[in-house]
Amino acid sequence: MTRRPLGDGGQTWRTFLRNQAEGIASIDLLTVPTVWFEELYVCVVLTHARREIAILAVTGHPTALWLAQQLREAFPWDTAPRILIRDNDAKLGHAFRRRIRAMGIRDHPTSFRSPWQNGYAERVIGSIRRECLDHLIVVSEDHLSRVLSAYARYYNTARTHRSLAKDTPVHRPIEHCGAIRSHEILGGLHHRYARI
Repeated sequence: MTRRPLGDGGQTWRTFLRNQAEGIASIDLLTVPTVWFEELYVCVVLTHARREIAILAVTGHPTALWLAQQLREAFPWDTAPRILIRDNDAKLGHAFRRRIRAMGIRDHPTSFRSPWQNGYAERVIGSIRRECLDHLIVVSEDHLSRVLSAYARYYNTARTHRSLAKDTPVHRPIEHCGAIRSHEILGGLHHRYARI
C-alpha cells in the first residue's frame, strides 16, 4: 500500500471516526445477582457521539423481542442510529436482527471473544459496576431499576468525561454565579456540586 503524501489535506482516521460517531450506538447485556441469588439482566444502550446512556432496562428473562423493544424505546421515531455494534450473545438472535433491520439500522456484531471491539459499551458497564453496583446489594428487579435510573441521570447530566473535554454527555452550561452546594446522588454514593 502506498503512503499518503503529507500535507494533502486528507482526512485523518480520528477525524473520520469523530464525524461518523453521530450515527453509531452500542448494545450489551450486564448480569447482576440479587440477594436471593437470582440473576437479573440489564440492557445497556449507549450512543457513541456523546457517550450518553440511552437506556438501562432490567429484566429477569431477556428475549430477542424484549431487547429489540428496548432499542426501539431508546431511539423513538426517526432517531435510530445508522450502525449498531453488539456482541454475539444468543439473546441478540434472529428476531432481534430482523427488528433492527426493519428500523433501518445496520448490524455490526463483534468477533467472538473480542470485548475490545465494543469498547465504549464495555467501559460503561465497568463504570456502572465500579461506581454503583459494587456498593449495594440488589433486592429485586424494581430496586435495581430505580437505582440504575438514578445512576443513568447522574452519568448523563453530572459525571464529566475527559473525552468530552470535561463535559457531561448531556451538555450543561457553565455556572458563574452563586454559592456552591452539594447534592447527594444515590444516597450519598456520589455528589454533584452546583451553584445556586
